Amino acid sequence: MTRHSTSILLTALILGACAPSVETASTAAPVPQAAPTEPEPSPPTPEPDEELATAPDNWWLLDEGSDHVYGTSSERAYRELLAGQSPEQAVVVAILDSGVDIEHLDLADNIWVNEDEVAGNGVDDDDNGYVDDVHGWSFLGGPDGRDVHYDSYELTRLYAECRDRGELDTPDCRAIADEFEAERAEAEETLQQYRTMSSTLEQVTTFLEQHLGVDSLTTEAVAGIRSLQTDALQARQLYLQFMELGATQEALDEGIEAFSVRLEYGFNPEFDPRPIVGDDYSDPTDRFYGTNRVEGPEAEHGTHVAGIVGAERGNGLGVDGIASEVELMVVRTVPQGDERDKDIANAIRYAVDNGAQIINMSFGKGHSPGKEQVDEAVRYAESRGVLIVHAAGNDGVDLDSEINYPNRFYDAGGEADLWIEVGASSWQHADSLAAPFSNYSGSRVDVFAPGVEILSTVPGDEYERNQGTSMAAPVVSGLAAMLMAYFPSLSATEVKDIILETATRYPGQDVVLPGGAGGQEPFANLSVTGGIVNAYAAIERAAEVAGLAAR
Repeated sequence: MTRHSTSILLTALILGACAPSVETASTAAPVPQAAPTEPEPSPPTPEPDEELATAPDNWWLLDEGSDHVYGTSSERAYRELLAGQSPEQAVVVAILDSGVDIEHLDLADNIWVNEDEVAGNGVDDDDNGYVDDVHGWSFLGGPDGRDVHYDSYELTRLYAECRDRGELDTPDCRAIADEFEAERAEAEETLQQYRTMSSTLEQVTTFLEQHLGVDSLTTEAVAGIRSLQTDALQARQLYLQFMELGATQEALDEGIEAFSVRLEYGFNPEFDPRPIVGDDYSDPTDRFYGTNRVEGPEAEHGTHVAGIVGAERGNGLGVDGIASEVELMVVRTVPQGDERDKDIANAIRYAVDNGAQIINMSFGKGHSPGKEQVDEAVRYAESRGVLIVHAAGNDGVDLDSEINYPNRFYDAGGEADLWIEVGASSWQHADSLAAPFSNYSGSRVDVFAPGVEILSTVPGDEYERNQGTSMAAPVVSGLAAMLMAYFPSLSATEVKDIILETATRYPGQDVVLPGGAGGQEPFANLSVTGGIVNAYAAIERAAEVAGLAAR
């Protein structure tokens, strides 16, 4: 669940909601931005003294030195360090997310297949407890063919529990109620602001169409208005401001829809879709529930994440993932709303038990009543040598002061070692290097990775640009898979250490502090490493470590 400012300044709201979509950690992105099915050609690479005006389609794979954009240098690594070499193993990456379009032309050949399961025979052939789990599993579906699409927020569920127990006057429940009421009121206010902007734009558009005598407007036509009429000049100015900020009628309508959904489902304490699943929700040991329908009703977020890790490379379609030899195991865990701790824990265990070497988790929330259960699953993954990569979240806050779940820190003390927490970086230079929405922390975020305007796969064989730490995490998962594929002797611990040790540092570079409060901070202070992942340097280092290990 992502929290959005409801500043009275409409321009701030427009900027926050109508730019390319920020995919939230819980996949409830407010305003998706469509891109063409076949991506437009990337702009030419600029000379060193030129400044990019737009992000190249594959900017996150490019190199700072040769391409003049702060990408991961993975294409350079393939070209210069791995040329003529073949990966030694396929690496299984579990995508714990909203579901994945497993038939997407750029993903289909890289979708994990459970070779021990016979598709469609209604039998649990491999005796793992999950019938016909050929490509993964969904913990959000029931035996009657229905799937959980929307769910409430964890905060809402906690509020409902307090209310139903008659404990709203107790200190703990009062704090929950205050937070719930404030956030619901904020969503209501934001929805009204969207509606006000939409109504204003409709009126301005109608006025200008009549003034110009046309059926539809273009920015050029409106900019060319030269009139002595005050109303026409005011309408012109307002329309151009809306367009400059990306506040098109389509974007505003999508914002209205998104916040309407939040209020109808996310902040609705009466809404409970859990009976669809059919599990004993109160029993944390109940693990064998769900369905093999891994796409689910809305797979855009998970499909986008999957493409960043492992869209098929070199096939002439849309985009290339960062990893060249990868199998994408789909574990549907996240609805439109907040994921549930029981499902997270069971999804982690499923991924581990079925051979995942890396688990990507691009989701998060502000409360975790079942954290002990999740912690146990994380400990289990670590005991089996599985690396977890997690998105830091999109609230633009310091995680030292506002905790995001799940996280590496165990409630009982200690922390997971095989865990990488990822913030989002931008393709833009200088003080815009940190994505304005990214969470950060000098102790809780390990490293940054590209997460702004990332072009990747979406359902229906299409492609879109999205942004968020949800996009940055799979960049790191893909890099980890790349290292494991070419250097299979490396342990998960070594892979993690290499990724962090070789991140590119930017000493002396101050950036605009994420969150919109203003001010600047050294980029080095925003994460443990103070850097952005660098595939080229990681491959060089991995070759050294693997060589030393061999000797």
